[in-house]
Amino acid sequence: MEDVAVSPVLSVQPLTAGAFSPFGDVIEADPSTMRLINGGTTERFHALSEADVQGEGARIVLNIFRGQPRPFPYEVGMMERHPLGSQSFTPLSGHPFLVAVSPDEDGKPGRPQVFLAHAHQGVNYRRNVWHHPLMAIGAVSDFLVVDRDGPGNNLEELFFNQPFLIREPHP
Repeated sequence: MEDVAVSPVLSVQPLTAGAFSPFGDVIEADPSTMRLINGGTTERFHALSEADVQGEGARIVLNIFRGQPRPFPYEVGMMERHPLGSQSFTPLSGHPFLVAVSPDEDGKPGRPQVFLAHAHQGVNYRRNVWHHPLMAIGAVSDFLVVDRDGPGNNLEELFFNQPFLIREPHP
């Protein structure tokens, strides 16, 4: 009989500000930051996160990313990070998505943690946080992405020796 390696299974947990804080910020309406503006007709949820860019000639840009839904079970075989700038993802299509992040272990990604982000939640990854590329689920989905643009290498990718497995989430 052949010895077949089994990928470790990652659990999917709810996205909360506390659980995600080591990796960045959850972007969602926070009543403690609410201010009325525009003659009282608009609620502004103020300063929910900050973009962070480094490097001469760097700038903050706004993008739309269109993510194709991932098939499940899904193998997480790599992680990436951006050493020169933070990166935020805010859903525009009304669909939940998955967020996978890893602690840094001596310059390499550790065991990933997976969060289920609801359609009203976005995330802002801090500079140098290991994360998986965009994971839309269920349907093609658009995201507003705030990112760094400019000179310098702002992408590092590392591949796991053995991938991790995510079973189909149930939003």
